[in-house]
Amino acid sequence: MTEVAGVEELGAISRGEDMEITTYLDRGILSELSANVNDLCPVGALTHRPWSYIARPWELEKTESIDVMDALGSAVRVDSRGPTVLRVLPRINDDVNEEWISDKSRFACDGLKVQRLDHPYVRENGKLRPASWDEALDVCAVKLKEAKPGRAGAIVGDLAGAEEMFALKDLLSRLDIKSVDCRQDGAKFTPSQGRSSYLFNSTIAGIDEADVILLVGTNPRVEAAVLNGRIHKRYREGGLKVGLLGEQVALTYPYEYLGSDPEKLADMADGRGAFIDLLKDAEKPMVIVGAGAAARADGAAILGLAARVALAAMEGKAEGWNAFNVLHTAASRVAGLDLGLVPEGKNDLDVAGLLSAAAKDKLDVLFLLGADEIDLPEAGSTFVIYQGSHGDRSAHRADVILPGAAYTEKSATYVNTEGRAQMTERAVFPPGQAKEDWAILRALSARAGQTLPYDTLTALRAAMYSQAPQLARIGTLAAADLAGVQALSKKGSPLTKASFSTPIQDFYLTNPIARASAVMAEMSALKSSMGADARLDAAE
Repeated sequence: MTEVAGVEELGAISRGEDMEITTYLDRGILSELSANVNDLCPVGALTHRPWSYIARPWELEKTESIDVMDALGSAVRVDSRGPTVLRVLPRINDDVNEEWISDKSRFACDGLKVQRLDHPYVRENGKLRPASWDEALDVCAVKLKEAKPGRAGAIVGDLAGAEEMFALKDLLSRLDIKSVDCRQDGAKFTPSQGRSSYLFNSTIAGIDEADVILLVGTNPRVEAAVLNGRIHKRYREGGLKVGLLGEQVALTYPYEYLGSDPEKLADMADGRGAFIDLLKDAEKPMVIVGAGAAARADGAAILGLAARVALAAMEGKAEGWNAFNVLHTAASRVAGLDLGLVPEGKNDLDVAGLLSAAAKDKLDVLFLLGADEIDLPEAGSTFVIYQGSHGDRSAHRADVILPGAAYTEKSATYVNTEGRAQMTERAVFPPGQAKEDWAILRALSARAGQTLPYDTLTALRAAMYSQAPQLARIGTLAAADLAGVQALSKKGSPLTKASFSTPIQDFYLTNPIARASAVMAEMSALKSSMGADARLDAAE
């Protein structure tokens, strides 16, 4: 707990035969990495309560996969029995998560079987009713064909795999629908500027070599707990200085607080301030920009200034080190950007534009691929198609629901925040009549008269790799061209006066799977009952 998680709360009380290992106070351990303690127990005396006494290890089917609770792409093993996932454990990947995973990655798996969509639904007379696949797909196809291309669009959620994103874009392109956006939070990333403009270019393992880190508008403790643990490890080795420009939060290591005013970043980009001097003097500096900073109204300006700071810090340094880094929070985000799921034309609508058009009844059809973190208008003439695994926020507004598969129920490609393509593997089958997402879109394309030219997952991937070859390099990492950061640094736009804020307010409830989890709900309630001041004091 002290050396890895950075939280000094686990210890021994009493003496001799009365000695107990426990928390120092009567409360839960305030760490997002606490469950890793159990993996280190040499005799198995520590057990995980959610699956304790439920199954023997040799009864479980073990499937190597990838975690999607954040954008790190931690290596995990999914253990299942019959149709149920019982536990998720870490696998060793020194380049990404070493041997750790966050508590959310480990314990949210009970949400995979709760609040599931296992049957198509169609809204009739204001109420959703069960329907057959044929009926649901026919209704969707008719609406898509009738909609004017400029009055239709799609939003992609945070847990979508690359295969279904590629199939969705392909289908919409054949229908001449150009308004599609994978940036559910409204982040101002532009793929045309170059891949390095939206990647964690120094790599996750590169943190081990960094000597000065500037955090801009991010709280890595809740946005990427395992990555924050890596920064903590580097701090314990000595010689690391960290500066935080953003909301003051409790990290697990000391840092120099630089305020929350974006103008401070502009000053640093112009060469003013003591911390920019530290970055310039560092051998391997890092600038880490959070997804919340990029999602601001002035996100493009923030990214441009951060790129200028990173380039200034790299002047005179050896080639091969890129100091500009973006810490994404969504597992689907990098693959979506790689595949170009952003509006490109002048009249194409982004997420904000689509939602605004829907609120004003200027949108005929809105397709939601697992998009549950948006605020849809509760009523209106817009026909909403929702394809996803859980009956979360957007499903309640949908006119048609197409039940898809969760990440443990399909083989799908995810690209982590540093640009590393990785694959999940199917551990269990989707429940009920739910199907893999790419297969749903393939069936829908035939009904819409625009049949996609692939009948198998292998054929789909071949088409996808021809468009985005980097997705074929599974498990490997290729350095992105620095030109993307240089192009980003030249994009100037005005700053707003709003202070930086943390986009994740509750670490345990960030996606539909986590929100369906009883364990995550319990942890969220426990954390909330302690209060922000108690959490800050405990962490410090």
